[in-house]
Amino acid sequence: MPARPAQSTPSAAGRPAAAAPDTDTDTDALLRAELGSAIRKLRKERGLTLVRLAELAELSHPFLSQLERGLTRPSMPSLHRIARALGTTQQALMTAAAVPCPDAPAGSAHLVRSGEGLAVARSGGTARMLGAPAYSVHPVEYTGMPERFEEYYDHPGDEFVYVVAGEIEIDLQTADGPRFHVLGQGDSICYPGGTPHRWRAVGDGSRVRLLTVQNATGEAGHRS
Repeated sequence: MPARPAQSTPSAAGRPAAAAPDTDTDTDALLRAELGSAIRKLRKERGLTLVRLAELAELSHPFLSQLERGLTRPSMPSLHRIARALGTTQQALMTAAAVPCPDAPAGSAHLVRSGEGLAVARSGGTARMLGAPAYSVHPVEYTGMPERFEEYYDHPGDEFVYVVAGEIEIDLQTADGPRFHVLGQGDSICYPGGTPHRWRAVGDGSRVRLLTVQNATGEAGHRS
């Protein structure tokens, strides 16, 4: 005899029990809202209209409008364009979306569990912010990596890169000319702020996992 489909258990009031809230969806919406609010606040401090910021960042006005209202999230390249137009960095904007635990006392440690934190899509994977505005460093976890070099990035803060898994090649445009380094699991590298750089996976990009730490050197969005 075929099994009958399970039925919802009535509540005390005779109605089906309500579904449990989707905390992951709620948290994601909160993170998007915090990021959008940070971008809007900094845009207004800079005296820019939404249309002008769209022109400077070379992004569409409707996209930025949705982003500021927390209705969408940017990719790392688009966040880089927005940050440069606002005179800050991707990492500084991402830290603004860090939501402290409501029960945590002021001045307590900032704890980020596995799977938590603002994750932003990038070519070949994601970047997840692990820091908070109160701290002078921006730690970011990168999961996945494209197997070809893409555009260069630069920022005022010095950067430390540690390879957790996989293998990467890093291209640094130094004052002495281009420098290429291949890093495997357990390897690390530091380079000064203002150095144009880009990374690519050596082999399977899905295996790459990096931890980077960048200092916040007076960037917008950092609170001492």
